[in-house]
Amino acid sequence: MNTENLFSYGTLQNESVQIKNYGRVLEGKLDKLTGYALSMIEITDAEVVALSGAAYHPMIKHTGIVLDVVDGMVFEISADELKRTDEYEVDDYKRVQVVLASGKKAWVYINA
Repeated sequence: MNTENLFSYGTLQNESVQIKNYGRVLEGKLDKLTGYALSMIEITDAEVVALSGAAYHPMIKHTGIVLDVVDGMVFEISADELKRTDEYEVDDYKRVQVVLASGKKAWVYINA
């Protein structure tokens, strides 16, 4: 099976969100993303709020500043699971590919 790396710094780390979104608990490894800063946004999509249990979700923005670091988890998921993640994330986010501190390439959702 071909897999994609997904870097999560927020609600996709929650087991309940993983089970509802993917039908399983994901196994991940700690990693870091440099050059990005973390903030919070209000989610107005009722389905996403119900799924995550939170109206405020973390969001990252590219700063290019090496000292800005976001901690998270990198998960291996299928292409179908990546599509489901696209459906879960609201329009305030966009998916981009990045290189993590470990050297792995991964998809991550950042501010749109």
